[in-house]
This record gives sequence, C-alpha cells and structure tokens, in this order.
Amino acid sequence: MTPGPRPSRAPQKRPVTRGAARPTPSIWQQANDLFWKIVPFKVETIEKALTVLTIFVIAGSVVAAAIYAGIPQAVGTEMGQMAGRAGFKVKRVDVKGLNRMDSLTVYAVALDQQSIAMPLVDLEKVRGELLQYGWIGDARISRRWPDTLVVDILERKPAAVWQNNQRLVLIDGSGVILEMVDPRAIPDLPLVIGPNANQRVAGLFRLLNMSPTLKPNFAGATWVGNRRWDIRFESGEVLALPEGEEPAANALKNFARIEGNQKLLGRGFVRFDMRDPTKFVVRLRRPVTDTPTPAPAADTATSEGATPAPAPAPAAVPSSPAEDR
Repeated sequence: MTPGPRPSRAPQKRPVTRGAARPTPSIWQQANDLFWKIVPFKVETIEKALTVLTIFVIAGSVVAAAIYAGIPQAVGTEMGQMAGRAGFKVKRVDVKGLNRMDSLTVYAVALDQQSIAMPLVDLEKVRGELLQYGWIGDARISRRWPDTLVVDILERKPAAVWQNNQRLVLIDGSGVILEMVDPRAIPDLPLVIGPNANQRVAGLFRLLNMSPTLKPNFAGATWVGNRRWDIRFESGEVLALPEGEEPAANALKNFARIEGNQKLLGRGFVRFDMRDPTKFVVRLRRPVTDTPTPAPAADTATSEGATPAPAPAPAAVPSSPAEDR
C-alpha cells in the first residue's frame, strides 16, 4: 500500500477579506452634521414647529380670502341692521358749540348715511364732510346710546373782512374764508385789501401783536404788490411798511415809539412812509406853504429790538395821488 502525502505542519494562511472603502462625506453633509450638532433643538421639535407654522399660514390665507370676499363686512353690516331693527337707530342729533353756522346744515350732514342704524353710522365721514365748511374749525362726533348722535363743533372766529375784486368776504385769523359779506352790512372788523391778502393776514396780526399800543387805532391794511403792507389807522393815516417780516416789525415798533412820544395820529397827516429804514417821510393833508412845516422830530432813543429812527427828520410833503410802487 502506497502511503499518501504527509500533511504539512506549516501554518496555513487564510485569505483576508477587505471591506469596501467608506465614501468621503460631501461638504453639504458635513455642514448638515455640524448644524445639527450646534442647534439645541431636536429634529422632531423643529418638524412640529414647521407643522404649526404651516397650519397658521393656511388659516391666515383662508381669513384673508374671506376678508377680500367681504364676508366679515357683510356679517358686521347685518348685525348692525339687526341692532337698528331692535331700536338702536339715529333719532336725534345733538349739536353743540354752533353759533354762526346754520344748524340745519349740520343735521343734514349727520343724517346723510347709507343706514341710520347706530352701529353703522360712519363718524369719520360725518366729521370729514363738516370740516369742508369754513365756519367749522374742528368737529368731534360720538354716539350716545341708544339713539343720539352728538356733534361737538369748534367754530372759527371772524377776524377781518377781505376785499378783493369788488367782493367782500369774512375771514378768520388764519385767512380761512367763512362767508360772503353784504356791502350794506359790513361788520365792525379790520378791512384787509388786495390779492392774496387773506393768505398774509396771520403775519399781519403777528406784526400788530409786536406793537400792542397801535392795535386800538388799527382799521385795516392793504397788501401792496404781493410783497408788503400799508397799515391804515382809525384816524385816517396810512403807514407804509418795508418788505419782509423783520424789517416791517422793526419799522412798526419804531413808529409806535415815535407815536408814543409825539402823538402823530389825528394831527392832519395823511401818510407815513417808513419803507426806507434811513428815512421817515410824512405827507400833510393840505399843500405846504412857502415855509414848509417840519415833521415831528424822531426820538433818538430806541426801544429794545427796534430799528433806530433817523435823527434828522425830513420836511413834510403834501399829499399826492401818486400810486405806491
């Protein structure tokens, strides 16, 4: 019997099985992993928050669509109509603070509504329409349940009569036109004359307030050339002021000081011209004689904030029909 091959005593090597190489994560995957390590919330929490947000967005869209379709307005209108049918509708209008304007006009505006049911009265619409009338400076509209509208009026105060293009109108201290004036019944108010004089009347009253001693003698003023004022006094004289609010204020203060010392008004003068700050020119009511009558000397002392009057007073000149330029 032939013996078989003897088994080898050397250790046998087993084949090594190598696993597949792990792929390198992409930059996006690395950033995603880093994000979830930093964020202190769990994925489940964020998913729930997104779900709730989505529900709110959908609900908001539905509400917006309903508003656009007018459903809430229709429901509100119907509820207001139901309140009106239950007796909550306008039956009275209580007007307060009205002295000059016709109250029937206010009643007509307040009741001019699509519905007189109390909840449906448009208070802002009533106020806006009332403010279109010159006499009404402000208005406050409120409801007094169950059936009364309260209209509280703040009327403007007339301050002057404006004459322009042969028309007379009543205006307040800011120049707002209040109503037409009958030439046969002109109120005892200052008369301002000239184009756009109503727009300048607030500045005119500021000038007069700076020289309060002249206000009792103030009769009116003319806005000349859309640039300056001629002041008229009760005694008939006219004071020509320079252009500009500050020069005019200084000239008026200066004249008030001179008037306080010399008593110029009511002494036969026709016009005082202070347009040139270095001169004080006066005109007499009658022509001068061979020896001209000197004008009153201007006091050299100056009041606070006033432009000093010229020391040499000019001679008086006779009244002339020449127009001011």
